[in-house]
Order: sequence, then C-alpha cells, then structure tokens
Amino acid sequence: METTTPPRERVERDHQVDGKKLAELAPRYHVVLLDDDEHTYEYVVEMLMRLFRHGQEMSWKMASEVDQRGRAIVFTTNKEQAEHKCSQIQSWGADQRLVRSKGSMSAIVEKAD
Repeated sequence: METTTPPRERVERDHQVDGKKLAELAPRYHVVLLDDDEHTYEYVVEMLMRLFRHGQEMSWKMASEVDQRGRAIVFTTNKEQAEHKCSQIQSWGADQRLVRSKGSMSAIVEKAD
C-alpha cells in the first residue's frame, strides 16, 4: 500500500481558521459590570478575582474603569457562559464593608462586535 502526504500548502490551507466564519459559528458576548455607589473597590476586586480569576492588578484596573466610565467589560466568551457569569455577579451579595449596600452589583451581557 502506498501512502502520499499532501503538499504542505494544502495542509496549511486546510487548517487555517477563518475568523469571520468562526465568529458566525460561535459569536462572542461581553459581560459588562455596571457602576453603583453601594460597593467598594475591594468588593469589586475580590469578586473579579474569584469569579473570573483575574489577577489583582487587572481587577483594580477594571474596578477603576467601572468607577470612572460607569461600566467595564470584565469577560468575553460564548453567550451561555456570559449569561452564567452575569448571573454570578448579580448573586454575589451585598458589600459587607458598606452599611448602605443592599445587594449585588448589576451586570449585563452584550454581543461583542
């Protein structure tokens, strides 16, 4: 039995990923954290580190962005995972550091462009 190896060009062409087609097949979604005055930076940092496994520096940067801009993209993934992560943010609970904190922060899911 004789085996033939396809030319290198064909192998590379067959294994290239078309980003546009991939985006159509598996669209990406952002988890967007929304600002409020009922949670401390420490709360936000702790939540981001635990839920998303972001490092402390990245978490502080995102907390600052939420505070300054009113919102920050904290995670990008498929729709199902984004909705799950959004739900985790919304059920994280009140900030025990602030008496006026009555519940979790708000977050939304948006389709990534």
